[in-house]
Amino acid sequence: MSVLFTALSLLAIVVLTFGTALFVAAEFSLTALERSTVDANARSGDRRDAFVQRAHRTLSFQLSGAQLGISITTLATGYLAEPVLARLLNPVLELLHVPARAVPGIALVLAILIATSLSMVFGELVPKNLAVARPVPTARSTSGFQLAFSMVMTPAIKATNGTANWILRRFGIEPAEELRSARSPEELGSLVRSSAEHGSLDPATAALVNRSLQFGSRIAEEFMTPRTEIEVLQADDTVADLVAAADDTGFSRFPVVEGDLDETIGIVHVKQVFALPAEKRSTTRLRALAIPVPKVPSTLDGDALMAQVRSHGLQTALVVDEYGGTAGMVTVEDLIEEIVGDVRDEHDDSTPDVQKAGTGWRVTGLLRIDEVAEATGFRAPEGEYETIGGLVLETLGHIPEPGESVELTAFDPDGPLDDPVRWQATVVEMDGRRIDQLVLTEVGRRGDAEEEQP
Repeated sequence: MSVLFTALSLLAIVVLTFGTALFVAAEFSLTALERSTVDANARSGDRRDAFVQRAHRTLSFQLSGAQLGISITTLATGYLAEPVLARLLNPVLELLHVPARAVPGIALVLAILIATSLSMVFGELVPKNLAVARPVPTARSTSGFQLAFSMVMTPAIKATNGTANWILRRFGIEPAEELRSARSPEELGSLVRSSAEHGSLDPATAALVNRSLQFGSRIAEEFMTPRTEIEVLQADDTVADLVAAADDTGFSRFPVVEGDLDETIGIVHVKQVFALPAEKRSTTRLRALAIPVPKVPSTLDGDALMAQVRSHGLQTALVVDEYGGTAGMVTVEDLIEEIVGDVRDEHDDSTPDVQKAGTGWRVTGLLRIDEVAEATGFRAPEGEYETIGGLVLETLGHIPEPGESVELTAFDPDGPLDDPVRWQATVVEMDGRRIDQLVLTEVGRRGDAEEEQP
C-alpha cells in the first residue's frame, strides 16, 4: 500500500505541475498577444482562435483565473511533494551515515528544495519562455482549458478580482479588461528600428516611417530656413526685379519687405509674373502683388505647422521668435523633406549636406544635430544649440577662421558613459560669421588618449 500510495503521489505531482504549466502558459501567451492579431486569427473561423479571442477580451478575468489556478496547483504540489520526497530521501541519508536525529530535518529541507525547483522550472519557467517565444500557438492550445477553469471557478475569481479592482480604484486607477493596443510614437519608433535591424523592414522604409513618427514632435524652429539664408525683395522693387532674383537664386518665393524681414508685408511667387503683360513688368511694384503670409510661433509642432502651411495659397509661413522678430521661413518643401529626405530640383545646389571626406564627413554648418547623428554617427550632448555649426561656435567661444579645429565630445549609446568618443571638427568654409562647411572626424575614445599620455 505504501508503494502504491507513493506512486500515486508522484503521478499526482506530475499532473499538478503540468496544470501549473498550463496556467502559466495561458497567462503569458494572452498578455503577449496584440488585439489586431487575435481578431485577424479569429476571422479564420477556427474554434481555438475563437477561444483565444474570447479569453483576450476578458483578459483581466482570465489572468485572475490563471493566478488562482497557479496558486491551487502550486500549493497542492507542495503539500504532496514535500512529505513524499522526504520519505524517499530518508533511506538515502541513512546510507550516507547522516545522524538519525538530523535525517528528518535534512530530508524535509532537501524535499522542499527539490519540489520548489522542479515546480519552478517545469511548471513556470519552461511554459513562460514557450509562451513568450510562440504566443499564438501556445494561446490556441491553452485558451480552451483556461476558459473552462475560469467558468467553473467564476465565484472565487470574481471575489478575488473584485477585491483587487476595488483596491485599485481607491488609488485612482481604473482597471482594464484588455491590454491597450495603442502605442506611443516612441514605442513605434523603437519597433521600426528593431524591425530594420532584424531585416523585417528595409532600411529606406524604416527611415521613412521613423521620420514620419518624429515629425509631430519637432517644432517650427527645426524646420525653418533661418533668416540669414532668406533672399528678400523690397516693396518698391518691380516685377522685373523678381524675375532677375529668381534667375540668380533659383528660388520661386520671396518675402516682400519694407526694410528687413521684421517688416514683411507678404510673399510673391515667380508664377505671378505670367499674369502681367511684358510691358508692365518694369513698372509694377511688388507691393501690389504681395500676398499676406501667416506667421507662426517658433514652438509650433510639426502637425499644426503642416496644417498652417497647407492652408496658405503659396504654402509658406514665417516663423516668429519669442521676441516677435522673424526667425525664418518654412515652406511645404521643408516639411516634405523632413519626412522623405532631401528633395532637390535643377535649381538647387547639387552639393549634398553630408559627404564622405577621407576618414571623416564634410557637413554643412546648418545641419541639425539629430541629422548629423543619423548621417555620421556623431551624437552630441545636449546643449543650447540646434545645429552642428552652433555646437562648434559654442565650444570655440569665438568666430573661427577657416582651417581652425576643435575637439568635440560625443556619446556612444552602446558604450560606457564615462568613456565618451572624441571627434575633431575642422572649419572649412565660413559664410560671414556663420560656419558654412566643416569636417567631422572620429579620433577615438577619451580613455585611449589618456592611456597614451606618459
